[in-house]
Amino acid sequence: METLTLDPADLDAARMVACLQGAIVPRPIALASTVDATGAVNLSPFSFFNLFSTRPPILVFSPSRRVRNNTVKHTLENLKEVPEVVINIVSYDMVGQTSLASCEYPKGVDEFVKSGFTPVPSDNVKPPRVGESPAAFECRVNAIMPLGDMGGAGNLVICEVIRVHLHTRILGADGNIDPHLLDAVARMGGDHYCRASGDAVFTVPKPNTKLGIGFDQLPDHVRHSKILTGNELAQLANVERLPEMPASATVQSHDARHHEAKKLLADGKVDAAWQVLLA
Repeated sequence: METLTLDPADLDAARMVACLQGAIVPRPIALASTVDATGAVNLSPFSFFNLFSTRPPILVFSPSRRVRNNTVKHTLENLKEVPEVVINIVSYDMVGQTSLASCEYPKGVDEFVKSGFTPVPSDNVKPPRVGESPAAFECRVNAIMPLGDMGGAGNLVICEVIRVHLHTRILGADGNIDPHLLDAVARMGGDHYCRASGDAVFTVPKPNTKLGIGFDQLPDHVRHSKILTGNELAQLANVERLPEMPASATVQSHDARHHEAKKLLADGKVDAAWQVLLA
């Protein structure tokens, strides 16, 4: 497989941004609301964002320095004055307004007003939360770590969650967040987004307590199959032990059995696929 190998030192800032943001996807969006020392509100989305700890509950996002002119964002300035933030999760039905909030309005302009979002008073922090957001996290800022002084340099904002707000409409019958009801969106490269619901959401059994046999324990004709993909082989390798040979064997070629197993694996029928492969 042909590979393009690049040295970051040889790339200009725009090319580096395109490589990183185009490949490291999807990135969840933190719609961050902050206030400055006077109480003026700012609202801005950031896709350099994720969950880093659950005990304590820690979220991290990065308001990076602007690439084109090396200036800092109002969010970062506000956090240094008032180390509190509400991180609002972005659902599909609010993505257009979120994009509008990303406009670089002058300092002092309230993006809640510009984007049409509803400010809701928070319980424990000064910044308001976004009423339309299906999940919002009130946070105190534990630390801000600058990563450089050039355009594009990040500033890691380490936030500890002290209050959680969830719309009940996103909760499934088990009381947990249902991804289809949350209908979150994430950033891709350039102007692209993706939607984390519908056919885009799938399940992969997690080997939390059981050890899969691994690729090295697959029979040779299975491991070197020209029909089964790496994902399909992983489904087979995730069983705890190699199944026993079926009592009755069928007279089929390897290819025929592999095609049949492929269909069964597509339906999540791993045991049945093994029976076919070992027949």
